[in-house]
Amino acid sequence: MHFDLAQIPPSEAYKLLVGTVVPRPIALATTVDLKGRVNAAPFSFFNAVSSIPPVVVLGISPGATEADGYKDTERNIRDTGEFVVNLVDEALAERMNVCAVDFPAGIGELEKADLHPVASVGVRPPRIAQSPVSFECRRITGLSLGPRSTLEVGSVIHIHIRDDLVDPQKFYVHTDRMASGRPDARPRWYARTTDLFQMDRMTREEWEAGRR
Repeated sequence: MHFDLAQIPPSEAYKLLVGTVVPRPIALATTVDLKGRVNAAPFSFFNAVSSIPPVVVLGISPGATEADGYKDTERNIRDTGEFVVNLVDEALAERMNVCAVDFPAGIGELEKADLHPVASVGVRPPRIAQSPVSFECRRITGLSLGPRSTLEVGSVIHIHIRDDLVDPQKFYVHTDRMASGRPDARPRWYARTTDLFQMDRMTREEWEAGRR
């Protein structure tokens, strides 16, 4: 089946995109505005895109209720140059969903979701205590993708990982423990990515030996 995205409504293209690119992690992003007020919002267009240097990206769609058409997260990142990405596991999923509610300006999502802010080390936005992993980020650049649709690129300067999820001596993360309950971010659908398998990367010599 072929779809020409120029010939269908954006809402239908969205369904095709998010229904096929799965699973996707959710970034529960915390930012602060120029008055120091904390905002928390989930984003499913999120991923790590570089290790040298460590870089993550947030795809931020236009705002529906804000006067200037930009979401608070986008405005705060542009104004301050900082944000924190808090990863979401199954235990956090329902409270993450509360942060997606369009509360009036000045209403703290963290308080409504019973989530607890913890001071970050290198940026002003707090991290979330209940998150298994948090990335403190400084903005590298932002790209305009369309009318008030943006891509924010952030350099990861500090990583916080829950003690039971990491071996600090070997820098080894217990991915199998993290995988349980990671949302896949399709509309209304979430996945438990617990069925994992390992596969070593082959050398050229190994590949050629296997073809004989």
